[in-house]
Amino acid sequence: MKEPTLIIMAAGMGSRYGGLKQMDSITNQGEIILDFSLYDAMMAGFKRAIFVIKEEMEADFRELIDSRAGKHLKVEYAFQKLDDIPQGFAIPEGREKPWGTAHAILSCRRLIDGPFAVINADDYYGPGGFQSIYDFLQTHEDGETYSYCMVGFKLENTITENGHVARGVCEVAADGTLAAVNERTKIMRRPEGIAYTEDEGETWHVLPGDATVSMNFWGYTKSMMEEMEQRMPEQMERILAENPLKGEYYLPLVTDTLVKEGKATVTILPCHDKWYGVTYRKDKETVTAALQSMKDKGLYPEKLWK
Repeated sequence: MKEPTLIIMAAGMGSRYGGLKQMDSITNQGEIILDFSLYDAMMAGFKRAIFVIKEEMEADFRELIDSRAGKHLKVEYAFQKLDDIPQGFAIPEGREKPWGTAHAILSCRRLIDGPFAVINADDYYGPGGFQSIYDFLQTHEDGETYSYCMVGFKLENTITENGHVARGVCEVAADGTLAAVNERTKIMRRPEGIAYTEDEGETWHVLPGDATVSMNFWGYTKSMMEEMEQRMPEQMERILAENPLKGEYYLPLVTDTLVKEGKATVTILPCHDKWYGVTYRKDKETVTAALQSMKDKGLYPEKLWK
């Protein structure tokens, strides 16, 4: 079995991160949320990490990552470029937005020759998910269907107290595999419980707190790269027809399609860790306190990188 690689989606962070929430120090040691994900990944067994970034971010990223996590992990960079599109297509006039998460992962296609995991750069996932996904990718290969996995969180562990969030609410089959992902873009705590709206708050639909949700923490074999590349022209046609300036090619969409076509099985790896992220300004205080509490309990060293 080839060693799994961790891919971190970071191209959405912007060209300078001095004032961006994702690059704000979150501990008194100057660590950011991403440091904890890299530390948890390293402790789980990952030895290599690829950052998907904008090309103009490389120097800043190297300054932040190479001298810290980069001393313990093999770190590489892939650039998500607007002009990295299939032959025969042109960038629409006025298009500045990248082509989405599937396109971001495709930026790594020449660097990947084995299984890989995918995370967001600005989410704290906890150590459990990294261990589960590393172990899965170390022991599973494609058979009659592609053998993929997803770290599934409990909805109640992924909600901020300060506003609404977007989550992929999963339908779980009886055998513990993914049946479907339903994107809910506005979920929040309400008096009646955790609920979502699709009509700007006119009506609300309650969701169970223990519902399984996707936090963009996926595990794939190399076959996923090939599938995404093959499907890119079809997705470009859709984007250019429906929303040429802002349409996107989404990683969960490809995964969901492969499941429905019977080409892939996605094993859900249950995770009971609490998610943390700085969705709103008020969230930072909560995240800082939670991570310091984990250090105080000995779950992390006082200084992650030495």
